[in-house]
Amino acid sequence: MPTIYDAIKDDHDTHRKLLTSIQDSKVEARGALWKRFYEDVKSHAAAEEETFYSKLISQTWGQDAARHSVHEHQQLDDLMEELNVMKMSSDLWMSKFEQLKHEYEHHMDEEENEVFTRAKEVISDKDLEGYGSRFQQRKDEERGLIDEKREDSLED
Repeated sequence: MPTIYDAIKDDHDTHRKLLTSIQDSKVEARGALWKRFYEDVKSHAAAEEETFYSKLISQTWGQDAARHSVHEHQQLDDLMEELNVMKMSSDLWMSKFEQLKHEYEHHMDEEENEVFTRAKEVISDKDLEGYGSRFQQRKDEERGLIDEKREDSLED
């Protein structure tokens, strides 16, 4: 089983690749790449907040870090929702996407280099045992909710 740190880092690596692919894509391919990125980030953030950040909040030091990261999740979510209603072929879409890319890369770097480092100092591996699989399970559940929501909107 992967650790919670490995599970989150693996997702971040996938997200970095998708961000670059979207940035370099032609308009025709952008929609599918964006959909994959959007859905994976949404499910990743929900799982991260309910597993990793919930554990951090239980530690005195972790409260501020968790709140900060959850706040960044909300800001990133707002940007993604803005992008969802814009035409992907517009220069404005790409400009807004560049902002999202910059902010999300900053968030991932901060999490991996600062939050993980400090969390490893204050939360024992034993205390986080099984959190990698909990994270993945919660992410899969969230992904199912995204799929259900899409199916419901298609029926309307």
